[in-house]
Amino acid sequence: MSEPLIDKAQACRAFSRAAPTYDEAAVLQREVSRRLQSRLDLVRLEPENILDLGCGTGEQTQALLRRYSRSRVLALDFALPMLDIARRRGRWRRRPRCVCGDMEQLPLADASIDLLISNLAFQWAAQPAQLYAECLRVLRPGGLLMFTSFGPDTLKELRAAWREVDRAPHVSPFMDMHDLGDILVDTGFAAPVMDVEQMVLTYATVDDLMRDLKQIGASNASSGRSRGLTGKARMQAMRDAYESWRCEGVLPASYEIVYGHAWAPENKNAPRQVSIPLRQLAD
Repeated sequence: MSEPLIDKAQACRAFSRAAPTYDEAAVLQREVSRRLQSRLDLVRLEPENILDLGCGTGEQTQALLRRYSRSRVLALDFALPMLDIARRRGRWRRRPRCVCGDMEQLPLADASIDLLISNLAFQWAAQPAQLYAECLRVLRPGGLLMFTSFGPDTLKELRAAWREVDRAPHVSPFMDMHDLGDILVDTGFAAPVMDVEQMVLTYATVDDLMRDLKQIGASNASSGRSRGLTGKARMQAMRDAYESWRCEGVLPASYEIVYGHAWAPENKNAPRQVSIPLRQLAD
């Protein structure tokens, strides 16, 4: 197994600290969630059990409770302070069932979920292939996986500015849409569909961007990041480098949003068949 690109323990600590400020700064996350949920209009599904994976403070969870009024909705996150907020949302009769757990080792029974939906959480997996295998395991045959993640062009301006300063990773790494699609296929999902869109937020200063990232917990979780403090001189050099991106008085922060959905095959528990070319048999 290859070395994880993401330090998941660091990501968990950052999101736990950010729980009180998350909703204030999560403008992008709310908009992407809205667009993700709109895609549910295009599928016929009457799920009995729904999992909101990486639920954060539970805003999407509440939307799912409203959309599927007869369904049981489970909210899972690895940051307990986020779940504490999610648990308190909504009316007491329609509050979600909250579970603190690791999305790469889901504490759920096999074939127990009809709809698994996740907004901007999958990029924090240390081993993506293990994550998708777990999603397939807990989905019932014919169940739907629908998710968003960040692509590699996310925060490209911030990455470029830091490269002018040093070669250490200062922004978390994110996987390409095509690689994610390949993992879905290799895992055994059926009919995967992937697409991508670009979104740009604007800021008056780099410090405003950095403050937003800290408030939502999206700090650098790269496993290869420097463990030392960033000095004032290097921070100022990064600010100066970022200024080359200024346009019409503002600084852009780009986000590459990857959308994906796929189905658990009806015969997902059947042994996978491997085709062997005839000439290989002859050898």
